[in-house]
Amino acid sequence: MAQTDMDSGDEGGGGGEPEVIVQASVLGGFTESTEVQALISSLPEVHQKMVTRESAIQRFLVIMNRYQEQPHLLDPHLEWMLNLLLEVIRSEQSPPLLVHLGFKFLYIISKVRGYKVFMQLFPHEVADVQPVLDLLCRQDPKDSATWETRYMLLLWLSMTCLIPFDLSRLDGHLTSDPSQAREPIMDRILAVAKSYLMVTDKSRDAASVLVSKFVTRPDVKLRRLADFLDWSLSSISQADDQTMEGTVILDGALQSLAQLFKHGKRDDFLQYAPVVLQCLERRGLAESSQATLRKLGVKLIQRLGLTFLKPRLAKWRYQRGSRSLVANLSLSQPGSAVDAVTPDQETQGHEEDYDIPEEVENVIEQLLGGLKDKETIVRWSAAKGIGRVTGRLPKELADEVVGSVLDCFSFHETDNAWHGGCLALAELGRRGLLVPSRLPEVVPLILKALVYDEKRGACSVGSNVRDAACYVCWAFARAYEPTALKPFVTQIACALVITAVFDRNINCRRAASGTFPHGIEIVVAADYFAVGNLTNCYLAISVYIASFPEYTRPMIDHLVSMKINHWDGVIRELATKALHKLTAQAPDYMTTTVLPQLLPVAIGIDLQGRHGALLACAEIGHALYILASENNRGFGGELMRPAMCALIEKMSLSKLPSKDDPVITGWQWLIDDTLKSLHLFSAGPRDNIKEAAVSALAALCEQCYQPQPGVADPQVQELLVSQYIAGLKSPEVLTRCGSALALGSLPRFMISGKLDRVNHQPRTVVHRHSRREVIFSEARRDAAKAMAQVCVTAGVSAQGSTDSVVCEGNVSMIYRALLDCLSDYTLDSRGDVGAWVREAAMTSLMEVTLLVVDTAPQLLSPDLVNGMMCSLAQQSAEKIDRYRAHAGSVFLRLLHKDHPPVPHIPHKEELLTIFPPEGAGTLNWKAPSQAFPHITQLLRMPQYQYHTLLGLTVSVGGLTESTVRFSSQSLFDHLMLIQRDPDAMGHFSETLLRVFRDNLRNDRVSIPFLKMLDQMLARACFDTFTTEQDHPFCVNLLALCTNEIKKSKDVQKLRSCIAVFCGLIQFQGNVRVKVLFQLLLLLCHPFPAIRKVTAGQMYEMLLTFDDVIDPSVMEDVMNLLSDTDWAGDIATVRTHRNQLCDWLGVPKPQLVAKVVV
Repeated sequence: MAQTDMDSGDEGGGGGEPEVIVQASVLGGFTESTEVQALISSLPEVHQKMVTRESAIQRFLVIMNRYQEQPHLLDPHLEWMLNLLLEVIRSEQSPPLLVHLGFKFLYIISKVRGYKVFMQLFPHEVADVQPVLDLLCRQDPKDSATWETRYMLLLWLSMTCLIPFDLSRLDGHLTSDPSQAREPIMDRILAVAKSYLMVTDKSRDAASVLVSKFVTRPDVKLRRLADFLDWSLSSISQADDQTMEGTVILDGALQSLAQLFKHGKRDDFLQYAPVVLQCLERRGLAESSQATLRKLGVKLIQRLGLTFLKPRLAKWRYQRGSRSLVANLSLSQPGSAVDAVTPDQETQGHEEDYDIPEEVENVIEQLLGGLKDKETIVRWSAAKGIGRVTGRLPKELADEVVGSVLDCFSFHETDNAWHGGCLALAELGRRGLLVPSRLPEVVPLILKALVYDEKRGACSVGSNVRDAACYVCWAFARAYEPTALKPFVTQIACALVITAVFDRNINCRRAASGTFPHGIEIVVAADYFAVGNLTNCYLAISVYIASFPEYTRPMIDHLVSMKINHWDGVIRELATKALHKLTAQAPDYMTTTVLPQLLPVAIGIDLQGRHGALLACAEIGHALYILASENNRGFGGELMRPAMCALIEKMSLSKLPSKDDPVITGWQWLIDDTLKSLHLFSAGPRDNIKEAAVSALAALCEQCYQPQPGVADPQVQELLVSQYIAGLKSPEVLTRCGSALALGSLPRFMISGKLDRVNHQPRTVVHRHSRREVIFSEARRDAAKAMAQVCVTAGVSAQGSTDSVVCEGNVSMIYRALLDCLSDYTLDSRGDVGAWVREAAMTSLMEVTLLVVDTAPQLLSPDLVNGMMCSLAQQSAEKIDRYRAHAGSVFLRLLHKDHPPVPHIPHKEELLTIFPPEGAGTLNWKAPSQAFPHITQLLRMPQYQYHTLLGLTVSVGGLTESTVRFSSQSLFDHLMLIQRDPDAMGHFSETLLRVFRDNLRNDRVSIPFLKMLDQMLARACFDTFTTEQDHPFCVNLLALCTNEIKKSKDVQKLRSCIAVFCGLIQFQGNVRVKVLFQLLLLLCHPFPAIRKVTAGQMYEMLLTFDDVIDPSVMEDVMNLLSDTDWAGDIATVRTHRNQLCDWLGVPKPQLVAKVVV
């Protein structure tokens, strides 16, 4: 079943189109059969109460309505459902209310499956006639609540009328007085049918079905057919269609006549057809204001026309292929083919003679008039009538009918005539009555209909015409052989693609999409659901389809001629944006043809045309500029840019260009433009392009920008340095990256005398001064790299100038900037992007340190080295394997540096014991099982303890199972070793509190810290503190935890803190009461989930620590915690919480009134 929420067909009003929500599902069978059986069986019990009765009806409706689009799935189940309901209906114990309920269920089934199929299952034995008729006669036609009963009884009676016996056999004298004969059943049925043809409910439709089955019986038509026709014609003549009563009478009479002439034999009704036609002419139904009456009039007229003409299959009609299975199977034999069946001259010459009554001309004239009716239902009925009647005409007359239908497509005609003409052509084509010789005349009209759009006031009409034109194309594609349509396929395909993509109405787009004749790629891209969104059609699907050359120019031409001057401003704007995107498909055509067409429109008198043309010129001009720019930046640029940079580099290394060669200016422009335009390249080749440009810059500077060896051209030096420093302030992050790396690649002579400026700006970049600069992680990463490259390039001299070398005056600033990078934990949608900065900073620290140590180790103060080694230790203990491994390798590289060694490394001897040089290559820092047992040993060293514990915190409290397991085990092993050392435990606990205090409200650390603390408390790691009353560690920890969750709405943090509170209950003294107070506060937290978690954790806590409360109230407390619905009403929860406070001896929390200032 497919359910769609679409925009309406009305084209008036605003230009926007709502989002299309589509839900589709296909059912595999009647899965609710058991439930339906139980529902029907329960009717005797539920029918008495209105609530249960209505509930049963609604449930049955919901089940049945699921099968509205796949009703055939009900077929295997119809018989047993009918039998169950008839059993209820026929039961003598069933009260009238239950009988009506049974018929209501029967109607629901017939509505879903269709009465034509369902009525055939009704029992139709001779014995059924009398009971059904009697039950129908007992019904009140004016009872609006039981119309379903009358409707189904009329259908049932129409089936019983098919018994092959003369109805007179059912008549008899059933009274004791022979003079009182019973009214014949024939008369009773006819009287009932007539009476129900005049009711206002749906029973009238069933009565017309009854008439068609009953009056056409052999015994009835001999006696009653003429009388019934007289009665019907009299009703039609006398009824007043201006009143409700007259309209109902006309509707019933016309329905019954249409059904009679449809189902009756031609020989029986031919003599009456002229009389009926004359009556209809006198009545003038075509002028009626009631659309239903006009439709029934057209329906009856077409049936009269078919009665006037003998039933025959026109030999002149066009037939596609063969309907014979044998003929089709012969296709598999070599050299055999089944062609379209076309009449030859001999066959046409020997066609049987046609006897065409005069009335047929009148019938066709009225049907052609119906094609122009203002209501769709009338036009549709007229179109089908045209198709049916034309199929019984000779070729010459049929061709005249086709010509008359084509007259509907005159520009003088209204949209109604165009719509009716399309429907008629579709019916003619579908039936093979539109011969291929007419196609050159018909196809251009259909192409016009596909774009038919007439302005009417503030809106337009024509969506129904375009939709019907799609139906014509659909019918033609299935009616004609490919050879017959081959001359027109390209035109039709282009028109359908244009309609499917650019039509304003969603129904037209979907109709065109379903009609499209070929091209599986386009069918997939522009399917039923894809074309539902108008913006997607104009800006996405159109671009894809325009990539096929045969559709490019027609799509552009349509936008220019039909859409940029559209009455709807939204369509005009979308059309211009579509032209912008389509420019890349045909830039020359846009330049030489489209723009010259638009310019006169842009200065014309039509306001809408001027608006659209101006926007179109702007969009096309911009698109042409972008296209020209991307010649060096698109896929070709991604290949050519690095190639050109490689050429510049190699030519410079080969010393080919002279210093004054003009080509150098072009080369420098290319390098600078590449570094500024990195954001225009795709992510894959971007790094390769950046590296190629930086390498080319270094080589070009070496060759061309030093007039004398080691001396820079001052003008070029100032220009480049200023340019790249300015680039570090660009709002585009990748421009900052390119500028930073460019500064890092400059040779020594280019930064000589400008080192302060060159180093100052990267130092500024690595600092996050504002929220906006937080997003520039890549720029900070490359700035950190550039700082090291500049330092290595400039060299080190202890007493040198800060403007030329790394010296005593600037070394501390360089280290502070790089160490600051190690605290970059920026997060965005890509994850921990600050890790890129930390990794680059660690590499830069190592490179600068090795450089300084080899040249002037006295520049490294103990504070600098201590800060660097502690930060590296922290990074070596963190959770991301890659960056932990990088930090560990840098840490060991600096630790094991010899000849000369890195000075002032804290606890170097102990570190060498933990990390011996001979084992450095075998330690796999990426493996948590190897890294954490080593790094946790640094907790024994006071100077490393804080940073190591800070790094371990995010690992132990993290999410990765292997990291958590090995890091926590290594931490707990260390704690077990120091359990008996009060000084070590005291120092560790103070460090732990300092980590928490320094990172309060910092969720990156505080949440893992609480998780780690929970594990520590659960393992009794602070057991030595529990013997002391109100131990300071517990008191301070409780205060910090309370502060951490104050006003917090982070559920994860709150849950972790609850677990910590429950662990703190093991400490003695007044702190235990404070812990209970916090837990009881959380029992009334605004979040129900937090209340439930708190209650559960408290329950487990009291089971574990049974000395917390008085044993006399233990059972009451446990029962209250377990039985209370803590997610319920907060007032009730607060009452239970206060009871717990009394039992636990804890002060009741008091509500604090908000002070309104």
